[in-house]
Amino acid sequence: MVSWERATSGFLDRIGLQSIKSKIIVFALLATLIPSVTTGWLSYRNNRRAIDEQIVLELTSVTSHASRELELWLKERRYELRVLSSSYEVSENLEKLNRSGQVGRTKALALQRIEAYLGSIGEKFSDYEELVVLDAQGNTLTSSMGRAVELNLTGNWFDRVQANETVIGNPYWDETFDVGVMIIVERIVAADGTFLGAMAAKINFDEINGILTSYAKNPSHELYLVTKKGEIVISSRKLDGPFMASELMATATEGLFAHEMSLVEFRSFRGNAVMGALHTVPQLGWGLVAEKDRTQAYSVIVRLRNITLALISTALLGIGLAAYLLGLTIVSPLRRLTHGATKVARGDLDVNLPFHDRSEVGYMTEVFNGMVARLRKFRDENVAINQELHNKNAALRMLSITDSLTGLYNRTELPKLLEIELARAQQRQHSFSILMIDIDRFKRFNDTYGHQAGDDLLRCVAEVLKSLSRACDVAARYGGEEFLILLTETEPDEALRFAERLRVRVEQIRSQGKERVTISVGVASFPSNGDDVESIIRQADAALYRCKRRGRNQVAPARAGQEILEPIPG
Repeated sequence: MVSWERATSGFLDRIGLQSIKSKIIVFALLATLIPSVTTGWLSYRNNRRAIDEQIVLELTSVTSHASRELELWLKERRYELRVLSSSYEVSENLEKLNRSGQVGRTKALALQRIEAYLGSIGEKFSDYEELVVLDAQGNTLTSSMGRAVELNLTGNWFDRVQANETVIGNPYWDETFDVGVMIIVERIVAADGTFLGAMAAKINFDEINGILTSYAKNPSHELYLVTKKGEIVISSRKLDGPFMASELMATATEGLFAHEMSLVEFRSFRGNAVMGALHTVPQLGWGLVAEKDRTQAYSVIVRLRNITLALISTALLGIGLAAYLLGLTIVSPLRRLTHGATKVARGDLDVNLPFHDRSEVGYMTEVFNGMVARLRKFRDENVAINQELHNKNAALRMLSITDSLTGLYNRTELPKLLEIELARAQQRQHSFSILMIDIDRFKRFNDTYGHQAGDDLLRCVAEVLKSLSRACDVAARYGGEEFLILLTETEPDEALRFAERLRVRVEQIRSQGKERVTISVGVASFPSNGDDVESIIRQADAALYRCKRRGRNQVAPARAGQEILEPIPG
């Protein structure tokens, strides 16, 4: 029994139910919540399933019937066009136009008769915006409007027409008629089967719109044709913007075509959440989508869910309040101590709980205050020790990477900095430059004025390097009287100009005895003088060597292939 109680207590402690008040409240809430939520969830799931089945049946029925109606409409248009293209009036006159040896007057008369025929047909069929006749080479001869037009068709469509295939073009906006159309093309053959040309019809979407509108009788429904690219061709409701400007998101389009005749939840091209089903129109390759606003579709079940949640919430509130008041009367003396312990556990040691009696709780509060006071003392001591260690580590770090005399980076840290800049330059494809600097005749200066004066001169030159360098550049003491500057993101011409400014500034230094101080500078750049740090430094060193040979106090750029052949004079 004891082990069972211990295990139960440990479990309740792990899930945060240490206090008696919280245990009473949680028990009362669970006793109310579990049966209520279980019953409500089962009711919601069953209602949701029934509504989903109803929506699927409703939308798939609409799309199936409307799709068959569209297929029938398209079949009639193709049949009409096939009949018109096989008309004797068209084939006979087109044969005259193709026949060699005919005089111009005969051909003109044949063309006029075709135009007259097309015009009379166009007046009888409201679906046809324009009828066009093409010759055997695919060139437009004339149309029902009495003009030659370019057809908005792509690919090998004329080869397909010659192969006795009906070609249906993509929908587009015809500027001439200010209406959306699609083109259907049928071939024209002579009585002996000779291919003479083709007849194309620009068909508007008026009747399609009528079909969609007739099947979208429910105000919450919308029917529309969508291409596999997600373009909305026509809808049972008015579209906003230009023709085919409205689009479904790619995920919605893929989901509808992949789950044909199934219920799909997606965001409509109008921006609202909907339930929809798609039925492919085979002859067009488009999808006929019937959608229903999701909010309206689930309005009944949402209302039932809200009522259920309201009832459960009311019950929970009443029972929870009663449990809270009961728990409050039991654990009120321990609340302050629990609150203080929680703050300490979170790291807040600025706690000093008041106590007014010498009861068990008062004694515990006194002990608690003493413990917190000792913790504060240890915390303050640790903070001071950690800050001191941090400062000393920072100082040691600076001593390890800088030259103690000049304050510049030392030769130990320099290779790492150069390799970092090389990697960055290779990744971002930009240049950087290295300057090798040597103080002219420094040994003589050192011998003449002493090592202390030589050290002062090194510090002066280092200060000049710091003052002219940017924050992103790296200045280092390379060894003895030799310095190196890394100019980040700097082209060779810019590096040479910087080196010249540096030379002039150093020349203005006057040391003991007013003796003039000069420097020689060799300049090399990445990638023009090498693709690794070692070769670039070697090229800069060679350029410095040329400065020394030419008389010192000058700047020289690196040259491809140059090498140091002997020691550099001081």
